[in-house]
Parts: sequence; structure tokens; C-alpha cells
Amino acid sequence: MSEADVRLKIAKRIAEELEDGQVINLGIGIPTLVVSFAEGKDLYFQSENGLLGIGPPPTEEELDAELINAGKEPVTITKGASFFNSADSFAMIRGGHIDVAVLGILQVNTLGQVANWAVPNKPILGVGGAMDLVTGAKKVIGAATLFTKDGSTKIVKELTYPISGIRTIDMLVTDYAIFTFEDGEVGVTELMGDLSLEELSERIGITLKWRGKND
Repeated sequence: MSEADVRLKIAKRIAEELEDGQVINLGIGIPTLVVSFAEGKDLYFQSENGLLGIGPPPTEEELDAELINAGKEPVTITKGASFFNSADSFAMIRGGHIDVAVLGILQVNTLGQVANWAVPNKPILGVGGAMDLVTGAKKVIGAATLFTKDGSTKIVKELTYPISGIRTIDMLVTDYAIFTFEDGEVGVTELMGDLSLEELSERIGITLKWRGKND
């Protein structure tokens, strides 16, 4: 499976978690792909640069350089979309008006705390909305490939990148499994790849607990 297909697989699975009527913020990277799988659901996608009502990615004919998300990627808008300034956007986030935040992550520890805005020794553009979304959204879903290009895991015992907030995420959707975090234990609710629970535990280096519905 190509890297692009893997990213789409994760985004499609996250879209299945979303419910009609929810206001959803999509972070940079894999999360932006979720909107492509929202057809048939009554969802409201928000971007912290001041837009509520993001639609699917534009075709070449629909492309408008002035319509972008927080990651400066071109977007379309849905009927009834609204525009506002960044201060109002962050008031929505900090005021608890975002039902779900879908965040790309760099690392998550066994407590479910994430690092997703800075890599040591690399240029930092700024924290953006990461800390506000981790704190303010009613539900936080992490989106990431489970392993980096060098094969190291993104689930770690201790974060080595700057933490985004002390709040723990509700779930992590990866290309191999869906993970939850409770009482310092990492659970698996669904296997999505070709590795068993035992094989995942060995490769990650952490004992995983099965939390699936069939248990």
C-alpha cells in the first residue's frame, strides 16, 4: 500500500467516528483528508484561521487561492459557511464549542498525552492551535502512521518532543490499529493492519491490552 493510500485509510476510519451535527476541527496533515469521507453526514468542519463550513478538496475549476485552511491548503466551502477572525475562532475552541478535534501527532505516551507541534533541532513556525485544541475540544482523536520512516514507533513510554498539553487524547487511529489510553495502559480496540496484538506489542516495545468489542 502506498503512503498516500495509508493516509487515506486512516482518514476514512476516523470519518466513521464522526456523528451528525458535530463541529470538527481538522489539524494539518492526515486530518485534512477526513473531509473527503464526510459525504452523507451532516458535519461542520472548522479551521482556526477563521472558517466554519469546509467542504471537500477543490477541483482545478473550483480552486480559489483565497480559500485556505490553517495549513494554507486550498479548500471549498459548504452552503451556509461562515468566515470570522482568528480571535473568534480561538474563542470557539477555548469555549468548548468544538465537538471533535482530529490532530496529527508526532508522539503519544502511554498516558495518552501527545506531542504534535515541534521537533527538536528543527525550525519551529509556532504552536498554532495545538495546545488550545487539546485542551478545549470535547473529544480529541489522534491521526498518524504508527511508525516513522526509520521504523521507530510513535507510541512511546515518555515524550521526547515538546508536549502539546496534559489532557489525554480519546483515541489514536493508525494504519495498524486503533489505540486507547487508560490508567497508564495502552489498549487496542481494533486491528487494522497485518500485525497481531502480540506482534504489535513486541514491535512497539509496550504491552498492549485488547479492548475490542469481542472481548
